[in-house]
Amino acid sequence: MRGVWTALITPFNEKNEIDFPAFGRIIQNQVSAGITGVIPCGTTGESPTLSTGEKKRLIQFTLDELKGTGVKVVAGTGTNDTEKTIEFSTWAAQQGVDGLLIVAPYYNKPSQKGLELHFQMIADAIPCEIILYNVPGRTGVCLSAETVAHLAGHPKIRTLKEASGQVFFTSEILETVSRKGRSIDILSGDDATYFPLLCVGAVGVISVASNLCPRAMVSIQRSIEQGQLETAKKIHQLYYPLFRDLFVESNPVPIKFALSTMGWCTPSVRLPLTPLSNENALKLKATLHQCGINPGKPNQDLTLDELSN
Repeated sequence: MRGVWTALITPFNEKNEIDFPAFGRIIQNQVSAGITGVIPCGTTGESPTLSTGEKKRLIQFTLDELKGTGVKVVAGTGTNDTEKTIEFSTWAAQQGVDGLLIVAPYYNKPSQKGLELHFQMIADAIPCEIILYNVPGRTGVCLSAETVAHLAGHPKIRTLKEASGQVFFTSEILETVSRKGRSIDILSGDDATYFPLLCVGAVGVISVASNLCPRAMVSIQRSIEQGQLETAKKIHQLYYPLFRDLFVESNPVPIKFALSTMGWCTPSVRLPLTPLSNENALKLKATLHQCGINPGKPNQDLTLDELSN
């Protein structure tokens, strides 16, 4: 699962229905950028306000759109109900996804033992790999390094999406897992920590920003893999203001606004999310300009060759 994965937005039309033509264009842009894979129906895709039928259509559409491209599909199927997660994950696995992104149960705040059993039962029940998703800012609970180390013993649990925002925690997890004679791949779950986490042992990212600038995110990955640390650092520094300000309000409100300025989709979100405030819209427009991304022209993020010059 190493590489750059895009947590896809779900574009809506003026009637607040899924805009599948826009979704298809965004996916094809990911293909042309050389992305590793995409993730429909995650938090960035507004999964809390999608019906089960809509989620199924999005997953099926993504699989159809990417057939034969080599770009992988991991579906976001996690909930805070173990049985419902198993049911939906089983369906998604049957459709042929490459893996499943399973978020730590939110709101009910289980113990570490509860978290461990939740993920183990899901992994036992389905045929494909699952990615653990640690995002305490959203869920109210954080996977401990010990819990991750225990789960790393499961053959279908080989990857963790780490979105605590604490760079040191990746080192803590890797040390704890190694001490137990196991291994797990870590993907950054925050664009701002992508480059730092690669430097301490992560192997990729599940990205919000790559909806907008997939080539830049792929360039960071390739630079690290080619031993070009300074080039990766240069790209990170160039796009860091964007990584920061895409979270000036709740995700995916800012990324949808940014994409709308480029003509990819409308900025529409579903309640209880609301459109980006005027103040933050001005701020994000200035940030986009600072990063060399200007309205009305898709695909302005730079390639590795351009960034190396």
